[in-house]
Amino acid sequence: MPQALKPSALRPGDKIRVLSLASPVQEDLLRKGCEEVSALGFDPQVDLGSVLARDSFFAGPAPDRFAALRQAFRDPLIRAIFCARGGYGSNYLLDCLSSAPATPKIVLGASDISSLQIFLSQKFGWATLYGPMVATNFSRGAGAQHGYDRVSLLNALTTTTRGWDLDLQGESLVSGTAEGVLLGGCLTLVESTLGTPWEIDTTGALLVLEDRGMKPYQVDRALMHLKQAGKLKRISGIILGDFPECHGPADGETVRDVATRILAPLEVPIVWGAPIGHTERAMLTLPLGIRARMTVAGAGSTPTKLEILEPACVA
Repeated sequence: MPQALKPSALRPGDKIRVLSLASPVQEDLLRKGCEEVSALGFDPQVDLGSVLARDSFFAGPAPDRFAALRQAFRDPLIRAIFCARGGYGSNYLLDCLSSAPATPKIVLGASDISSLQIFLSQKFGWATLYGPMVATNFSRGAGAQHGYDRVSLLNALTTTTRGWDLDLQGESLVSGTAEGVLLGGCLTLVESTLGTPWEIDTTGALLVLEDRGMKPYQVDRALMHLKQAGKLKRISGIILGDFPECHGPADGETVRDVATRILAPLEVPIVWGAPIGHTERAMLTLPLGIRARMTVAGAGSTPTKLEILEPACVA
């Protein structure tokens, strides 16, 4: 895979555009999240009329959301885009994105924002950041339950001369060491790229997969779809989230059981239970499109280490 196009790193005082690209946002959580972004030293720019818009289960009509995204891409004073929340609706914007700025900007988000991040990666070669969102994670605070991990966030946003290490805070399903480009995101959205012009190319990837609120059989179906589509054939390793609210019958398989049954035969290193995306813990920030090395100890043991081998941003 060619080296990703990297955005410029953030500096103190840089302007951040906060966008609602998917589902509607609660104003109180938005304001708390913006206060946290300010406390980190950045300047959140919010058009309340746009960010708080509602249209059915979307944060405003698709043309309006696309116009806000395009304006943020084009505004030279805006150094990064922080998404307000996920939900559903980012996929409506993709058909309109026939071009993107030659110089990428930071796009930080998770959940439904996976659609946009995979699109930007596959169509334009951008690196993006899979991490906390303003109204859902920044609003809870650093280190808090449902909040965000401050160290991994700032390393991803500001480091330009080196990589860094992460404790994935998970456990081993399959031990070993693997190196590749971090790709993926929310399982449902990764799967939904299949058959599109921006279908995810997982060759050589450290594949990140997480989600919430799925029954174990639904996770089984999604993983089997990826397997049968050839997306698990040439990967280097897998990082799985902790899949909250994914309970099945008390006497049935868990999501962890499903993942072990389907993925362990691939014989690549696999981590289960990293606090990424939909997690009840403080969310880690992972730089998608960036080379990394994963070291997984023996089955059921910790720690599980991820070495980010290059900076996610440029000076």
